[in-house]
Amino acid sequence: MLPVITNRNPSETSFMKWGLIPNWSLDESTSTNLINARSETILTKGPFKQIIKSHRCLIPADGFYEWKKVGKTKVPHRITLSSDEIFTFAGIWDSWEDKKGDIINSFTIITTNANSLMAEIHERMPVILPKELEKEWIKMDLSDNEVTELLKPYPSEKMCYYKAHRAVNSAMYDTPECIQMAPKIYPGESFNLFE
Repeated sequence: MLPVITNRNPSETSFMKWGLIPNWSLDESTSTNLINARSETILTKGPFKQIIKSHRCLIPADGFYEWKKVGKTKVPHRITLSSDEIFTFAGIWDSWEDKKGDIINSFTIITTNANSLMAEIHERMPVILPKELEKEWIKMDLSDNEVTELLKPYPSEKMCYYKAHRAVNSAMYDTPECIQMAPKIYPGESFNLFE
């Protein structure tokens, strides 16, 4: 469950499940596959094309993680704004009713092609909205062209990243290590001069 600001209620923060469950879904399992949506197909792909017109949201964050493939391993990196400010991802949301009549509100984060900084780690990145465009994203009436114009890579010169502590590799951890820089050597490991 994460904080979300919707176009239906822009003055309040709601908590929603990350992983979109479209209102027409037969069960909750859909959310596993819909944690993000590609900006290039969001106006045409089944789960998103109706929702994008009326259910847009902002997801506040202070950073995010991406894993860079290095040989056979994946190394976690934490990406933030250079200013260390909080920012928002562009997203869409929906409400789904289960068999008991309970409503589950859920969302997905929209992704786009990586900017030059992110391309060093991964080919894609979440859409980060500049502060001056956040209110624009959650306006009730946006044309398809206006939607497309807002779903651009954030400027790379305003972002930075570092190797994150390996604690982020497990969902079991929710500790300060998760936002700390990876140490040069982890406790219990030996240092190899020839690597």
